[in-house]
Amino acid sequence: MTLVKFNSDKRNNGSLMPGFNDVFDSIFNDTFFNDRLTSRVPAANISETEDHFHVELAAPGLKKEDFKLNLDRNVLNISVEQRAENSEEQKNYSKREYSYASWVRSFTLPESANAENIEASYTDGVLKIDIAKREEAKMVRRQIEIK
Repeated sequence: MTLVKFNSDKRNNGSLMPGFNDVFDSIFNDTFFNDRLTSRVPAANISETEDHFHVELAAPGLKKEDFKLNLDRNVLNISVEQRAENSEEQKNYSKREYSYASWVRSFTLPESANAENIEASYTDGVLKIDIAKREEAKMVRRQIEIK
C-alpha cells in the first residue's frame, strides 16, 4: 500500500479549520516520513520469447549481494533485506536516522518453464532473470497448408 499525500489548493480547500491541514502538511513534508511511507517494492516487467521468459525488476541503489533468489515448489521468490545506519561520531546529534528496507516478490512459474535453467544478473539498477522454456514447450512454427 502506498500512502499518497493529497495536495489541495490551500486558498480554496473548504476546510473549517484552515490550520489543521498545515499541521499535516508540515509532518508529511519531513523527509523522515517521505522516505518511509512510499512503497519500496520494485515494479516488474515480464516478457516472453520463443525460448525464454524474462523478468526485469527496477531496483536501483542495491548491490547484487542484497538479492536472494530461490525457487520453492515452482514459485520464484526474490527478496531483499537492506540495513543502513547513517551516524556520526558526535554524541550530541539532533537527528540520527536508521534505514531498514525489505521486500519480497514472488512469481509462479508456468509449467512450460525449465526450473533447472534460470539465470540472473544485476546491472544499472535492473535485476534481470531469464527462465528457459522446456524443449517441448518452445513454440514450433510451421506453415499450414490450406486445402
